[in-house]
Amino acid sequence: MNRVALSLFFVLSSSLFASKPNVVLFLADDMGWMDSGVYGSTYYETPNIDRFAKKAMRFTNAYSQPLCSPTRGSILSGQYTARHGITTASGHQPPQPAGHRFLPETAPANAPMLLPESKNYLEPAQITLAETLKSAGYRTAHIGKWHLGLTQPHWPEQQGFDVAFHCHPDPGPPGEYFSPYAVVPEGKPNAKQRVGTITDGPVGEYIVDRQAAEAVKFIQGSKGGPFFLNLWCYGVHGPWGHKEEYTKHFAAKKDPSGRQGNPIMGSMLKSVDECFGRILDELDKQGISDNTIIIFYSDNGGNTHSNISAEGKKSASEDWQKWAGSQPPTMNTPLRDGKGTLYEGGTRVPLMWSWAGKIAQGGTDDAVVGPVDVYPTLIDLLGIAKPEKQTFDGVSYAKVLKGEGDLGRTAYFNYHPHAGANRAGGVWVRSGDFKLLRWFGNPATHELYNLTNDLGEAKDLATTMPEKVKELDALIDGFLKDTGALYPRPNPAYKPVAAKVPAKKTDPLDNWKERGCKATVADGILTMKGTGKGAAFLGHGMAKINGPAVVKLRVRSAAGGAGKIDSLPNTSADPSLVHSTALEVKAGGWQELHVDLKDSGPLGTLRVYLPDSEIDSIEVAPEKGKAQRWDF
Repeated sequence: MNRVALSLFFVLSSSLFASKPNVVLFLADDMGWMDSGVYGSTYYETPNIDRFAKKAMRFTNAYSQPLCSPTRGSILSGQYTARHGITTASGHQPPQPAGHRFLPETAPANAPMLLPESKNYLEPAQITLAETLKSAGYRTAHIGKWHLGLTQPHWPEQQGFDVAFHCHPDPGPPGEYFSPYAVVPEGKPNAKQRVGTITDGPVGEYIVDRQAAEAVKFIQGSKGGPFFLNLWCYGVHGPWGHKEEYTKHFAAKKDPSGRQGNPIMGSMLKSVDECFGRILDELDKQGISDNTIIIFYSDNGGNTHSNISAEGKKSASEDWQKWAGSQPPTMNTPLRDGKGTLYEGGTRVPLMWSWAGKIAQGGTDDAVVGPVDVYPTLIDLLGIAKPEKQTFDGVSYAKVLKGEGDLGRTAYFNYHPHAGANRAGGVWVRSGDFKLLRWFGNPATHELYNLTNDLGEAKDLATTMPEKVKELDALIDGFLKDTGALYPRPNPAYKPVAAKVPAKKTDPLDNWKERGCKATVADGILTMKGTGKGAAFLGHGMAKINGPAVVKLRVRSAAGGAGKIDSLPNTSADPSLVHSTALEVKAGGWQELHVDLKDSGPLGTLRVYLPDSEIDSIEVAPEKGKAQRWDF
């Protein structure tokens, strides 16, 4: 080949190589479905995520696993957690030795179930998304939280990443979000020294800002060839390091929807949004935005349980108490519950894809998709063949992204076999409008919801639709068998101890008294409707509870309206002695209200004034002492 021909060959080769689209996968940590403006938040400020949505396709039925490591393992492997074995957030623990049994053959006699153990690492034998892209000529980088293996054989460098910026152990961010990152924190001599490829920045540097800087550096260093940037953001995971100047802004702000209002979370989400924005801006600066596939995703639902005092134990830090009081990190209303649960609040998350000229801009799609689908969808869009030796549970939804057809999925599964909420874990299947949860136990129990009619999962249809339960339960059986799931099973050595039979509950209101309203209980929901004879409220004596306290209500109201909670110390109705705290119930679906009763001393009689409403639960949690809860 002469010099002219050789030069032409290299020009053509370089042009062909450069035409491959770049890939950016931005994964937020603990960001809930409703935690951005484009998904409906009226408190958090996410201008970069919102502007990205205008050129992206936004999914409304996108799922994750309930916790981080399982989702991450599924993204990189294309497999359900039941198959790859990482079923809880244990990637910061030492890896189990070869030959380890992840489901014991026996357990102590007082344990009713044999409980499976999660793998603490992603198997090196997995042919990961990064390895497949690297084989196709991509320069690959992982920046941020890994949580898929503590020791070096399980680090991202061993799973297909050319460039890595990470540290271990990594259930959360290094250095409590601020540099120096790799030293033992002051005042914590027993803390583990962090290891990995992370390096300290200037004192006080914020780790999310550093991730943005490392991403920009990688993009600038990848000119002339396609790249895969896998940025797994540390925000907004605990320990909730935040920039006070941002937090002050949110502390002075009120959510008009009355749903969210934690200034620390507002501050942290602003930093996550800025990190994402810096990446978008750099792609624009390099002139490669139109030739880049960008994915924005979250690893699990919003955290609604951390830093909330329970049974007299104050779990929140002084900093948290100063800025957020007794508020949870976020609220997922109208979704039920949050991170760590199999309800929608724990598993439904934001997901958006963009690729100029290929993926429809600014639209939404209701296809049911999850982390197992990212790998096959991405390589389908890129025209890369599936690795023959890699088993895939996920399917490609490239046709959906390109507007060429529907996904055609008949069932999607979510699997979390670990104990929680007094259950031995569970599994669910989503098929069309319906979602069936099977809770492992002896015997197993089920919950069935029509998510189209009941997004808040308030009305369990399992007893009224037995044929639908049977139909969907058979799908779960097939899923467990196909994936080789290690699920909880009855312990053959179990010897149950006769339990005391509780007294039969004769009062459906559980000692709450109705005044100015008619209160009825059905299917676990208390419905109160005003009679027009005075203000409508429910009253209950709180003789053993002292303030300060938080009253937590899960409630919904068709019309909404103002309400309040009155505390009558020593049961006195003297207006001068009544402590009153206002509340607002928004019209619509289920919402969780947290009302701070800041006065010290006995609560006496508590009166809960509401517009006509349905109540799922009431909890009174004092700052000191045991919480009391009513599930009707």
